[in-house]
Amino acid sequence: MKVLLLTGLGALFFAYYWDDNFDPASLQGARVLLTGANAGVGEELAYHYARLGSHLVLTAHTEAFLQKVVGNCRKLGAPKVFYIAADMASPEAPDSVVQFALDKLGGLDYLVLNHIGGAPAGTRARSAQATRWLMQVNFLSYVQLTSRALPSLTDSKGSLVVVSSLLGRVPASFSTPYSAAKFALDGFFGSLRRELDVQDVNVAITMCVLGLRDRASAAEAVRGVTKVKAAPGPKAALAVIRGGATRAAGVFYPWRFHLLCLLRRWLPRPRAWFIRQELNVTAAAAA
Repeated sequence: MKVLLLTGLGALFFAYYWDDNFDPASLQGARVLLTGANAGVGEELAYHYARLGSHLVLTAHTEAFLQKVVGNCRKLGAPKVFYIAADMASPEAPDSVVQFALDKLGGLDYLVLNHIGGAPAGTRARSAQATRWLMQVNFLSYVQLTSRALPSLTDSKGSLVVVSSLLGRVPASFSTPYSAAKFALDGFFGSLRRELDVQDVNVAITMCVLGLRDRASAAEAVRGVTKVKAAPGPKAALAVIRGGATRAAGVFYPWRFHLLCLLRRWLPRPRAWFIRQELNVTAAAAA
């Protein structure tokens, strides 16, 4: 019985991820606003979109890194690429970023929300101050960017692509404020999808559930705490792009995360043993 169940699940996931009807040509000339484009998955997203001929507005906190990514995108063939440095911890930044993109591109077909504010893993990260800052960067700025861009996306029948985390679906130890912000994203965009549907607004929302980001800041934040390896940036970025272009409701990378999220519903209280396999609990508690 177990063999049949696992075989059926494997066939289901294979069919789900294989038959996605992805047409790279659909992204040629697409107008894309991409946040968090300076490193890791965001940088690789920019390069994939550039190769596919999309028009880009890139934003991130650090201007020097953005300039490097913009230069590489031009070499890869992006017809138009602009950048604006912005700190999403500032409540004024999201509106100015979207307005800049609308001015430069004349509208939007894709809003790809990828930026993150990291926090060191450990018990000290639970403070109200750390949580307030993370909620602004990792949740409220997403809401602001979406609200400002939605009229343009409605006109173009475009797509919202939200790069989130497994920690927004499955709670984990020593990641309290970060996980709270990611759960908030899942709730907000899940509800927004329902609202758009009942209002007959043809804007797709793709939620992307990724593992540990393949970037230096993410690795540093959890150094010595987790044993999980980072997902390769180029492959994770391509999965995000395919999901957004096909207007999929969800993307899971690596794919086993989808199975993990389903299993959580069946086994809502995993034993501490399973959690300890991924954590150095002593190091996290001392952080």
